[in-house]
Amino acid sequence: MKTLDKLTIEAIELLKNLIETPSFSSEEEETAALLENWFVRYNIPFQRSVHNVWAVNKHFNEHKPTLLLNSHHDTVKPNNGYTKNPFKALVEEGKLYGLGSNDAGGCLVSLLATFTHFYAQENLAYNLVFVGSAEEESSGANGLNSMLPIIPNIDVAIVGEPTLMELAIAEKGLVVFDAVVKGTPSHAAHPNTNNAIYNTIDVLKWFESYKFKKTSESLGAVKMTVTQINAGKQHNAVPAEVALVIDVRVNDQYTNQEIVSILQQEAPCNSILPRSIHLNSSSIPIHHNLVKAGIALGRKTYGSPTLSDQSVLSCPSLKLGPGDSKRSHTADEFIYLHEIEEGIQLYVQLLNKVLHHETLG
Repeated sequence: MKTLDKLTIEAIELLKNLIETPSFSSEEEETAALLENWFVRYNIPFQRSVHNVWAVNKHFNEHKPTLLLNSHHDTVKPNNGYTKNPFKALVEEGKLYGLGSNDAGGCLVSLLATFTHFYAQENLAYNLVFVGSAEEESSGANGLNSMLPIIPNIDVAIVGEPTLMELAIAEKGLVVFDAVVKGTPSHAAHPNTNNAIYNTIDVLKWFESYKFKKTSESLGAVKMTVTQINAGKQHNAVPAEVALVIDVRVNDQYTNQEIVSILQQEAPCNSILPRSIHLNSSSIPIHHNLVKAGIALGRKTYGSPTLSDQSVLSCPSLKLGPGDSKRSHTADEFIYLHEIEEGIQLYVQLLNKVLHHETLG
């Protein structure tokens, strides 16, 4: 097995190749092939399902608990603010620029290098499963969720997303609602005391001021935001209804179904329906060995407001990775090279403590 330094160098080269290979959600065929090439180079057996690539450690033992190492290789589409070529891996002043460099290419290649480092080691406390997943950005049907019936049963997971290598021990879930406020359609020239648009004013104020009762120590309050509004087709006609979209970020004190029930009972809309309830909040106990190992390495814990593939997992999961979430989906996205180098080192140090039964205090 190559040294960790060489693995790090090759991981960065892989990231450059990933950046220069477009991989929008559901269009990840070529980046999946790059992940396959890595496994071929290291003589590691792997499998592929659609555009998800996965492997298990050499000495997998079905009687041991299993730890998932996961990150995604799809990207969003570049926004119009880019001043650099989003598909050109460009290094300037220690920064590697390119679409997907920070979200989540740096995490992906760091976890892949870490998995490769431990692949052939014997007597590990956990089995390891690596999944380079697709369709994370779109929460698509052929992403990590589709892999759960295929891969071995998972007891705990590290999901690679940019956290500055701090320990995101909880993550908010997401429910998106479509709501309707109705009124009486009419010609604009005539009186109308039931104008759907005017009716919406009080509804918007309700959403702005409503507070869910239960807050979370790590994730704070549930955050509800009206993000879209649409009504009317012509200037001289009062529409029959106004359509709203509401984004609800759910803490770990509620299930998504509970949020649906509350809003359907209390929201002053004519109808309010969830698009999906499968993007759940997630967490890992503060006393879990993974978290204790991270704290022993000087890492801080926090609750994450952003969504990841943790939402499809039913086991405890820790979100952890190099890069900064604030750079995700921004123009001229980048990750520092030293973040990848340090990320691999910290992943390995963390897993050394967990996989080799080191004392955590």
